Amino acid sequence: MDLLTELGPLPEHVTVHLDRGYDSTKTREELTARGLHGAIAQKGKPAPIQAGMRWVVERTNAWHNAHRKLVLCTERRARVIDFWISLTNTIIIVRRLLRQAWTSHRWDTRPVRRP
Repeated sequence: MDLLTELGPLPEHVTVHLDRGYDSTKTREELTARGLHGAIAQKGKPAPIQAGMRWVVERTNAWHNAHRKLVLCTERRARVIDFWISLTNTIIIVRRLLRQAWTSHRWDTRPVRRP
């Protein structure tokens, strides 16, 4: 099923901006077959358009990957894996709350250095 037909008529000149993961001949051929122009970042070169912010999922995955235990987890039991994910989420949330409290509140025992 081609979902582009469900959108209705497209403008004459459509540019599709894609990241390096789509830099392949197959993708370029597919865009050409659909009558679209692709601005695809080439591997090894900076992207033509830089996104202002990372997607929430990418950012969260990066935070999870910062905890080496999850990256190197070879555990088979789902309860143990769920524990490590929950612990990592707790650490991420507490750090976020500390940073937010640092900028919006003052307290007597506040550290000199920002967390």
